[in-house]
Amino acid sequence: MTYTLLHNPRCSKSRAALELLQTRGVDVEVVRYLDTPLDADALRTILRRLDIAPRALLRTGEAVYRELGLNNEALDDGAIVDAMVRHPELIERPILVRGERAVIGRPTERLLHLLD
Repeated sequence: MTYTLLHNPRCSKSRAALELLQTRGVDVEVVRYLDTPLDADALRTILRRLDIAPRALLRTGEAVYRELGLNNEALDDGAIVDAMVRHPELIERPILVRGERAVIGRPTERLLHLLD
């Protein structure tokens, strides 16, 4: 079964995740999601695999989070997903996907939950 890493090479945690996987000899497909943004269906699939609500995947420290008023609890899941599709920098990273499961690599050691 293949592994996919949603990766931002400018992020130290994401780089650490890729290094951990490479050190362990894991064959991983790297998706630079800022260069190749996810569409809404792909993002919903990842959320389902993570078993979390869209709001839990938001990077709340990003300027665009405040600019878009995403702290508004009245926003529904669809609005949150749409914001992440339009602004992929809002998506927490790194995310490792394997089959029907996924994990956010914060801390990096959480990735080990998906390894054989």
